Amino acid sequence: MSGGTFQSPAQLAAALNRGGKEAVTAAETAMRHGAKALVVQVQRNASGRPGPRVITGKYRASWQSDVHRAGPVIVAEVGTSAPQGRRLEFGFVGVDSLGRHYSTPPFPHLGPAVNAFGPLLVRELRGAVSRTL
Repeated sequence: MSGGTFQSPAQLAAALNRGGKEAVTAAETAMRHGAKALVVQVQRNASGRPGPRVITGKYRASWQSDVHRAGPVIVAEVGTSAPQGRRLEFGFVGVDSLGRHYSTPPFPHLGPAVNAFGPLLVRELRGAVSRTL
């Protein structure tokens, strides 16, 4: 069957047996592409209002993606190790560990990127897998 349309579970199982490895490899490739595209969008969103303003560019450059595969399971991680990441995304009102008082509004940049890229990634994964089956 082509195009990912199957008339029975047995047809799907047979296609997965034939093309399962290729499908997982295609899905991993799509996931890597999607994760990198998400990083690019987060970096764009972190380049000024409504996201955080750029001061040095170090925070924006700190965003990374990594894709892990264990058998048929593929996991993409997108994030930053920069300590200000959570405060910039969600805001912060209160006293920090050094006793400084803050009232920083949120400057969402990750959330909007995930909301925009989620459906696109699902389409890419669906297309990658259906092309191999």
